[in-house]
Amino acid sequence: MDVDPLRSATSAAPTPAVPQPAPVPAANGESAPWYSPFTANTRAIVYGMQPRAVQGMLDFDFICKRKVPSVACMVYPFGGNHVQKFYWGTQETLLPVFASLKEAAKRFPDADVVVNFASCRSVFESTKEMLQYPQIRTIAIIAEGVPERHTRKLIDMSQKASVTLIGPATVGGIKPGCFKIGNTGGMMDNIASSKLYRPGSVAYVSKSGGMSNELNNIVARTTDGVYEGVAIGGDRYPGTTFLDHMLRYEADPGCKMLLLLGEVGGVEEYKVAEAVRNKKITKPVVAWCIGTCAGMFETEVQFGHAGALANSDSETAEAKNASMRAAGIHVPDTFEALPALLNQVYSELVQQSIIVPKPEPEAPKIPIDYAWAQELGLVRKPASFVSTICDDRGQELLYAGMRISDVFKEDIGIGGVLSLLWFKRRLPDYACKFIEMVLMLTADHGPAVSGAHNTIVTARAGKDLISSLCSGLLTIGDRFGGALDGAADLFSGAYDKGLTPREFVDSMRKQNKLILGIGHKIKSRTNPDLRVTIITEFARNNFPATPTLDYALAVESITTAKKDNLILNVDGAIGVLFVDLLRHSGAFSREEAEEYARIGTLNGLFVLGRSIGFIGHYLDQKRLKQGLYRHPWDDISYLNPAAVQGGMSATKGDRVQVGAAKILSSSK
Repeated sequence: MDVDPLRSATSAAPTPAVPQPAPVPAANGESAPWYSPFTANTRAIVYGMQPRAVQGMLDFDFICKRKVPSVACMVYPFGGNHVQKFYWGTQETLLPVFASLKEAAKRFPDADVVVNFASCRSVFESTKEMLQYPQIRTIAIIAEGVPERHTRKLIDMSQKASVTLIGPATVGGIKPGCFKIGNTGGMMDNIASSKLYRPGSVAYVSKSGGMSNELNNIVARTTDGVYEGVAIGGDRYPGTTFLDHMLRYEADPGCKMLLLLGEVGGVEEYKVAEAVRNKKITKPVVAWCIGTCAGMFETEVQFGHAGALANSDSETAEAKNASMRAAGIHVPDTFEALPALLNQVYSELVQQSIIVPKPEPEAPKIPIDYAWAQELGLVRKPASFVSTICDDRGQELLYAGMRISDVFKEDIGIGGVLSLLWFKRRLPDYACKFIEMVLMLTADHGPAVSGAHNTIVTARAGKDLISSLCSGLLTIGDRFGGALDGAADLFSGAYDKGLTPREFVDSMRKQNKLILGIGHKIKSRTNPDLRVTIITEFARNNFPATPTLDYALAVESITTAKKDNLILNVDGAIGVLFVDLLRHSGAFSREEAEEYARIGTLNGLFVLGRSIGFIGHYLDQKRLKQGLYRHPWDDISYLNPAAVQGGMSATKGDRVQVGAAKILSSSK
């Protein structure tokens, strides 16, 4: 039965009932009924292909022991509907990815939060679309660099749609034990050390995502932990303000204590101070406005955030800290004193029984990726493969330890690359040149040899290049291409045994064996093979020694005395010269030289070289648009069983009878 993996993924986990829209805090700090945008049942749609952020959200869900994952699905407009693999704890799971927000909202009507990872170029249009769906109650815009005119339009539209807008330029927010937005909170070890897997009593709001992480740590060390935290983003026009979230915390019965981390620039901190002064906020508030160092500079200072610039004295950190302190907010003298002040206010609330600390639960086990654990040195694992010739893990590809840029800088050529990947070392220039000569000499030997023939037939059958090439390569063996290995083994073996050339020839004759590497159909002593001449002259002029070649030529003098075409052919010359190269170049020990000869390195040279020709024949046939090949009848002898066993029987077709007669007469 066919199964739709996308449908299976969307229905794999039970989905809670569709939540009723919650009241949203009014704009500009107006009082509003209490509501919580994040609960243990909150589900989100992640807009954009952000697997790392999604995995972080799922990991947070897992250590918080959520029943249902907080990420319902992902939306990626640039790909079709599919599923993406993630982890739920240590088990793999599938998450659906939709090409449109419309389909995602239809499939998951319980998802009321969208984490929008769209770029600053497309975030305006994508957020406008999100605001059209009544089920969406909260949107977090992660992108930085959103034009202010776009942000102001989105703020207006979100307020009319009663949607909470967090950002732009935000890392998001977190509600311990319930939900976190994207990459909020950092790595899982940081989340665990800040005890964000269970709720505390302190709710905070800041602009900076990085400073939010610092607040998580400070609050965890000085109080019973974070109840909720939101980073509204550092732009001058955030979707929701400090006061919006502070009023929400004020109305939330689970929150007992408020923390505000402001910064130089803007006047939002004054609105919070006014709300405290007017008793709209009655819970204890601890606050600090960073950027007090700006006064040490003689000129205006623009800090990291777009809004972190004081355009007047009232926007300086000192002025805002003083105003908040005057309104009754707990403001330390310095940021370094903030942890102690937090602990002091928290301790007073504990003494008043406003906060009743709960027993600390057992710290959850954190599932970590294998790559991370390996980087930290926590695990070791036997490798399935071992590679000693290349390394592609770093910034630059390495061939046997040599950077690819150096390969081109030093112009080592194909022979040099082959020496690195086949022999794991740099060979002398003459050795690399010899290897390139072998590849050139073995590149092709015409269309009639079996490998080229099979390549051509396969190409004309309409197959692709790789199939055609493989068809030709599969014919390489003892009868075709094997002469290189065979010649190297025969001549070097006889030479090592101390046999004279005459003794070697006589022993092969007594065994009724051919001497591989000796003999040619056309070339002879009087009509030499120029390919052999080229490589033997190169070797004599460049190799340190050529004893195996000298031995093979001595054998040739004996075989050509019997028949003029029993010369050392190109396969034999390559074979014996390769033995001399391995043994006498100084790059290999004797054991290494014998191993490389034994494991098929010579055959590898033939395969590599001949592949050039096979590909050429394939391209030639395709270029000529040759049709399906069918072998001609007159090149096949058709014999029926009766003709083979008891003589000729009457058959139809002169061509068949003639062919059979030829075979029969030749067999008499």
